[in-house]
Amino acid sequence: MLSSRENAVPLRSLGQTGLVVSRLGLGLAALGRPAYINLGRSDDIGLDRRVAEFERRTHAMLDAAHTAGIRYIDAARSYGMAEAFLRSWLKARKLSRESLTIGSKWGYTYVGSWRVDAPVHEVKDLSVETLRRQIAESRALLGDWLRLYQIHSATLESGVLGDPHVLEKLAKLRDEGLAIGVTVSGPGQADVIRRALQVNVNGTNPFQVVQATWNLLEPSAGPALAEAKARGWGVIVKEALANGRLSDRHSEGRVALLTEHAQTHGTTTDALALAAALSQPWADVVLSGAVTVEQLGSNLNAISLAEAGSDWPMLAEPASEYWGKRSARQWQ
Repeated sequence: MLSSRENAVPLRSLGQTGLVVSRLGLGLAALGRPAYINLGRSDDIGLDRRVAEFERRTHAMLDAAHTAGIRYIDAARSYGMAEAFLRSWLKARKLSRESLTIGSKWGYTYVGSWRVDAPVHEVKDLSVETLRRQIAESRALLGDWLRLYQIHSATLESGVLGDPHVLEKLAKLRDEGLAIGVTVSGPGQADVIRRALQVNVNGTNPFQVVQATWNLLEPSAGPALAEAKARGWGVIVKEALANGRLSDRHSEGRVALLTEHAQTHGTTTDALALAAALSQPWADVVLSGAVTVEQLGSNLNAISLAEAGSDWPMLAEPASEYWGKRSARQWQ
């Protein structure tokens, strides 16, 4: 069980959006669907993959996160039933719109039919038709609780950042009161962020937030994220634990240096890796992908570690190598 940490996680503004977020957020990528790519997932989740069990687990994680002071929750249309589980929790707890900030994403559709062995789990389509369909779906589930809506894994190859129909729709959503963001993945993250910074729709850039992968193994987006922060954008860090590679269950190769560093400081590998991300001056929110209360408790130790400061071991892999390993991961 978590010890009492009510309001232990510091709050701050998410760039110039006016949204209040906690430094540590909870991501629902591994909680809303029966299969995901995180290392050791089978040990964490077990054999019971029923929808009702995942809803119960998600509610327990949201309760623990809220008690700890976490006030940013990250979802997506492709995260299986994550938005539906989040809605049932919000209604059961009778939480107000102002009590936390919720972000979601459009662009991928979950097609796994709640099967661990599905041949395909999600399909990407960054067209304006998908945006129109999925914003309606997200709003139907989350209503006014939805505060931030983001493109899910924009790339230069997709052309989404030059699609006038998509950009005009996003600008309209921003005018209606939604904060608008873009998430990025892959070895070209920095290029996509810089392209997003140049978007112009009738004299205004609709984007206000960027969400990117940054961790001690893959820090290449750091300079571009600093540029976004300097422009007043909010910055959210995802995959700070490299889908489980930066945890005590994985201590091979470069990661062994971090594990040794953590042991020297009397902490855990995951807490140290999250603290490294939190200590970046441009980072507003760093997402925890915990699926057990015990994991979340360990992750929360990153707050005090980041405040104390430290020298982080140099672990960076070539970006192409890192993303090649990630793409080879099996859903489990």
